[in-house]
Amino acid sequence: MKDLVGRPGTVSGLLLRIGQCLFAAASIGAMASAKGFSNYTAFCYLIASMGLQVLWSLGLACLDIYALRIKRDLQNPVLVSLFVVGDWVTATLSLAAACSSAGVTVLYARDLDYCKLQPPHLPCNKFQISIALAFISWFLIAISSHVMFWLLASV
Repeated sequence: MKDLVGRPGTVSGLLLRIGQCLFAAASIGAMASAKGFSNYTAFCYLIASMGLQVLWSLGLACLDIYALRIKRDLQNPVLVSLFVVGDWVTATLSLAAACSSAGVTVLYARDLDYCKLQPPHLPCNKFQISIALAFISWFLIAISSHVMFWLLASV
């Protein structure tokens, strides 16, 4: 059970962390480039959540690089417990932020037609791209948190 794909200290784990970091950073970039995003709490929450995800994933990617360079196994029960808690917290925050932002976007784009009535004021396409990137980042986080959970059970 210890040979899970995506475990810490492996190339697949490093690729998962880099993917999480890149998609979260792209989500931040897309949302920050949208004019008027700061008027909506859900979008600010998305940026804050994705910012935390970038920091967490970047830190663990650096740890994976270090472990790969010195060929060290990171399957210490205390370290894996920390990874499990961090992954579950960031996954929960990321999913909540992406869902709340998607709800606001659906309300404005489909229900109230604000995007059609006021295109220069609400860049709904950028909101939707940012939210899609956030959901991709969350999917990668979900994979990592699932792997960490099973790794903790086997350690």
